[in-house]
Amino acid sequence: MLILDESGFYCPEGDFHIDPWRPVPRALVTHSHADHAHWGCGAYLAAEAGERVLRRRMGDEAVIETVPWGESLSLGPVRVSFHPAGHILGSAQIRLDRGGEVWVVSGDYKTEPDATCAPFELVPCNTFVTESTFGLPIFRWAPQAEVFDQVNGWWRKNAEAGRASLLFGYALGKAQRLLAGVDPSIGPIFTHGAVENLTGDYRDSGVALPDTTLVSAAPDSTDWAGSLVVAPPSANGTPWMRRFGEVSTGFASGWMRIRGTRRRRAMDRGFVLSDHVDWPALVEVLEATGAERVWVTHGYREAVVRWLRERGIEAMAVASRFEGELDEAESTESKSETAPGGEAS
Repeated sequence: MLILDESGFYCPEGDFHIDPWRPVPRALVTHSHADHAHWGCGAYLAAEAGERVLRRRMGDEAVIETVPWGESLSLGPVRVSFHPAGHILGSAQIRLDRGGEVWVVSGDYKTEPDATCAPFELVPCNTFVTESTFGLPIFRWAPQAEVFDQVNGWWRKNAEAGRASLLFGYALGKAQRLLAGVDPSIGPIFTHGAVENLTGDYRDSGVALPDTTLVSAAPDSTDWAGSLVVAPPSANGTPWMRRFGEVSTGFASGWMRIRGTRRRRAMDRGFVLSDHVDWPALVEVLEATGAERVWVTHGYREAVVRWLRERGIEAMAVASRFEGELDEAESTESKSETAPGGEAS
């Protein structure tokens, strides 16, 4: 039902691309990260829940159509519907049905629910196109409640010592998940501009988040001691940080699982928190879909393909132009230091 052309996954019968990596006439979008939602397409179709963040990325002039979760529409002979992927606000798996033959394109996904987006929905299919960002057995996540206990303990300790806590996370998705999980009773919360705008879109979409203040809107007399500042990774090491005085830095990412990444990032603390499936969850989903054919993209493709073939499942690695997600505020930052798949959240 899908082929790979110069723009990415293309459905000839429906005449549309899914998550194209260059402008195309019609794009179906799994979610609004830059490596999945390309600017300049003629028209976009996406899940209704993510409309505000997609509009912010694509601009006011973009032609964007949205559909509620599970509602199907026909594009040629293909019935198309969007189902929650649990990755960020509005992230979807896209289901294609042509005469009972079902394909599902996962985009990025995670199965542990969080407060900032609809929980992952398992969609049975004949062919599953899966990400494999963390597709190695070494990647295993602790329950997020444990991770937030670590984050809140670090923030509280810094506050007691009179330091600000500067917490880095990707501006779209990770930053809002951090805000939803921290304990706002510890102290005031401030945000970098790249985080604040998207956080407003989350609130406008119905996601409950604690009060935040834009750093640049704070008075010059602000005492930053005891505060939490949430910012994109691109802000680390910049003059923007000088205003906070004594700080402790932390970074929340699945890549913090790797000691070398923690060292290269030169953070005081690394928190292993990802919006992608870890290895056990990936395996569980691959088995539960019932798919007899799997295309593997993004990340550790070959390892996942080998695991599938050893279990008699037809599998193929599919390279994509983009490998991992780009932060909205650091799209020009080099990703060469990262593991296969780039630095994703």
